[in-house]
Amino acid sequence: MNSGLRNDLVAFDGPLAGRTLRSLEPVAGGCIHQAWSLTLDDGQRVFAKTGGSDAMALFSVEVEGLAALHAHADPELLVVPRPLATAQLSHGAVLLLPWLELGGRDQHALGRGLARLHRASAEASPGRFGWQRDGFIGAGPQPGGWRERWGDCFVELRLVPQLNLLGSLRDESQSLSVLLERLKDYLNRHDPAPSLVHGDLWAGNAGSLENNSGCLFDPACWWADREVDLAMTRMFGGFGADFYNSYENEYPMANNSDERVEIYNLYHLLNHANLFGGGYLQQSRASLKRLAQQLI
Repeated sequence: MNSGLRNDLVAFDGPLAGRTLRSLEPVAGGCIHQAWSLTLDDGQRVFAKTGGSDAMALFSVEVEGLAALHAHADPELLVVPRPLATAQLSHGAVLLLPWLELGGRDQHALGRGLARLHRASAEASPGRFGWQRDGFIGAGPQPGGWRERWGDCFVELRLVPQLNLLGSLRDESQSLSVLLERLKDYLNRHDPAPSLVHGDLWAGNAGSLENNSGCLFDPACWWADREVDLAMTRMFGGFGADFYNSYENEYPMANNSDERVEIYNLYHLLNHANLFGGGYLQQSRASLKRLAQQLI
C-alpha cells in the first residue's frame, strides 16, 4: 500500500506531481479511512487521508464543510485547515490537508473560537435549517434538504432517517410517532437562530495546537441550533471546564439548554447504533424511553 500510494501521489497526474516525497508514515486515529504523515522535499509536512474509490464522496463533502467553517472562523482563535487537494487514485482516493501540530493543553481558544464561529455564522445564516446536499455523519448518511422550522428539520432530516435505518426500534415502540411529533413541537417552540455547526464535535475531531489555538477538522456541517455542537461535546468527554467557560463568556447559552442535550445526542446514538450496534442500540432504546416519559 505504501509504495502504491507513494507512486500515485507523485505521478505526473497526481496531487503532488513534480514533488519529491521524502517519507510516508501511517498515523493512528482514523476510524473510517487510513491517515498518513507526508514529508515533502522542502520539509513541508502534509496530512493525507486515504480510502477506497468510494471515499471520494465523503472527501468532497468534508472539503465543503471545512470551507464553510473556515469562512466563519476567527483565525486568531480557531484554525480550520484548508484542503490542499483531493484526487482519485488508481488505489482509491486521497484528501490532502495541512499538517496540524496538536498537543496544546489549554482549551480557552477552542471554546471562544467555537462561540465566535457560531455567532458569526448566525449573523450571516440562510435563515433556515439543513444543508444543500446529502452528506455523511461518520460513515452514516446525513440527508440534505431544508426546513423553515428547527423542530421539523431535526426530526425529519436527522432522527427519522436514522430510525428508518434502525427498523427494530420503530417496531418496538407504538408511541414513537407521538414522541417524534412532541419533539418536533418542542423544538419548534424553542426556535433558535440557524448557526453553522461542526456537526460531529467529539474530542477526536477538535483540539488545541501547540500554541494553544483551537482547531476543528472532520466536520459533518449543517445549519442547525448551535446547541447540537455543545451537546455532542458531552457524549464522550475530552472537553474541560476552560472550554465550556470560555464558550459561555463569549456567547452565553440559553438557561434551559441542558434540557435539549439528550434530544440532540439521540441523533448520534442512533447513528452509532446503525454503524456499530452493540451497546449503542441499548442506549438509544433507553434514551427514547426517557424522552417519552418526559414529553408524552
